[in-house]
Amino acid sequence: MSPPNPEKVLEALNKLQSSQEISIIKLSEPISSSRPQDARQRTSDASNSAFDAPTPAGLTADLAHYKELFAKLRFSYVQQVTKEKFIRAIVGDPPMIVTMEENLELEKENAIAKKQLKELKTEVADMVADLERRGIELSQKYESVQLETAKLREMPTKIEDLEMRIEQLRTELETPDGSAPSMNLPLAKTQDLVNQRKLEQQELARELESLQAKVPRKRKEAERLRIELQPLENKRQNSATAAREARRRKEAALGGAADDLEERARWWRASEGVLAQVLDIKN
Repeated sequence: MSPPNPEKVLEALNKLQSSQEISIIKLSEPISSSRPQDARQRTSDASNSAFDAPTPAGLTADLAHYKELFAKLRFSYVQQVTKEKFIRAIVGDPPMIVTMEENLELEKENAIAKKQLKELKTEVADMVADLERRGIELSQKYESVQLETAKLREMPTKIEDLEMRIEQLRTELETPDGSAPSMNLPLAKTQDLVNQRKLEQQELARELESLQAKVPRKRKEAERLRIELQPLENKRQNSATAAREARRRKEAALGGAADDLEERARWWRASEGVLAQVLDIKN
């Protein structure tokens, strides 16, 4: 199976997003369209700002406001209906008289209805909580998809750069003919060469271990020889000191005569050389 082409995947994502665009403005259209618009209301009214530029926080505040408003409306409706029933029962002709048995029966029916209503409320609350949880998950997934889409848009350029880098590295790693034949061996021969080098390395490691085992003994022998050579070194230094002292005494005894003899010897050698050149005398 061939790997997916990033350009095709990006094109498919763009088509999908263009056909199914998710926007807070579109989500708020059913709410904003259901509100009656007053022609006399100013366009700069702050109450319309949330619908002109809806945001998640604004929609959450509107939802809480509508919940509170509908709760008040429900209470007012129940209160008004109850008042109307009592007034009709009192002023009716003949007046409505309810017995104790009827009240008990109505209370039983009311208890059953309240229980069913409570179950429905619990079910609706669970459904709302589940929808909120799914909404948060979908929002996070949508943001992740947007982020991955942005990365995918940059992917073709990065792939081209990596391919160019790979080609450059391959060009740099190409070995000229005759420079290193071992670098151009096939896989089997390369593995054989690696095994051979490993065996040589193990042999060298064994030799190194044997030499390291001999180091203490050789060190002791060197220490012994150094101790034996110490008296000889002292004698050599004493002899050198005595020779220098004797030479100094000899030079002091001769005084300037040695320098005069040396100068005369140099003059005689120079004269001999000149005469030999003039007379063409060969040894």
